[in-house]
Amino acid sequence: MNENVTKLLDASMWDLATCDANGVPNVVPVAFKKVTEDGRLLVGDVFLGTTLKNIEANGGKIAISVYDPKALEGYQVKGTASYVAEGAIVDEFKQIVEKVFKGAATAKGALVITPSQVIVTTPGPDNKKVLA
Repeated sequence: MNENVTKLLDASMWDLATCDANGVPNVVPVAFKKVTEDGRLLVGDVFLGTTLKNIEANGGKIAISVYDPKALEGYQVKGTASYVAEGAIVDEFKQIVEKVFKGAATAKGALVITPSQVIVTTPGPDNKKVLA
């Protein structure tokens, strides 16, 4: 994943999109997220009930849209998600979520997303260009 994509993923909220087994779409904004050094995308599970049902039903297929509305820069990341319910990733998200919600909510687990394709959504000549 190139530096521009990683910078935008680090700086912005993500819209996380999935479909169920019948193709019914679902999209949710996520703020508890992280890009790992090896390019995987992590999302803390606080309110991801429908998303989790969908990735179970569709073999883990997921897409993320990230954008900067001021710079009109954006990317779509397609990939495969798996779920973890324990470990260092989950512990890190639990600490962050509990601090933000002052103990009223916690992370129950985390999605680990392995990107398979990055597509430019920025208006202009590179729109729809596949980066990876």
